[in-house]
Amino acid sequence: MKLGNSPFLYPQVSSVPGANSPSGLESDRRSGSKVESSGEFGRVFEQTLGQELGHDLSQIKQPLKFSAHASQRLSDRRIQLSAETMAKISDAVDRADAKGVEESLVLTPDAALIVSVKNRTVITALDRAALQGNVFTNIDGAVIV
Repeated sequence: MKLGNSPFLYPQVSSVPGANSPSGLESDRRSGSKVESSGEFGRVFEQTLGQELGHDLSQIKQPLKFSAHASQRLSDRRIQLSAETMAKISDAVDRADAKGVEESLVLTPDAALIVSVKNRTVITALDRAALQGNVFTNIDGAVIV
């Protein structure tokens, strides 16, 4: 394909293999979803943005999420978590993360929560009355708040 009076031929190229898009995301051709590319640009961008905002973006923790199962258990068992308790749970997850825990049991005065530390997601919840006689499996740490 020739453009104007230019003597050069320009092939029809939609993307260059291995090139990152300006957003730092690449399309996964198999699933069509966006995948974050890890590269020097992304690292420098986050560092520069963090300096501009006066924050270290790598240190900002995501809020806790609740799985659909955990939300249902909280509702069924009438467990209410105050803002103060949520802050304590979040702190407990941070401490578990610092110790390398992946799945943690977090005990509060009113409830027991199983939390995926890596995903910061509460997987399930029990009230204190239901704890008697239970065995917790697939956890590698516990935090009492």
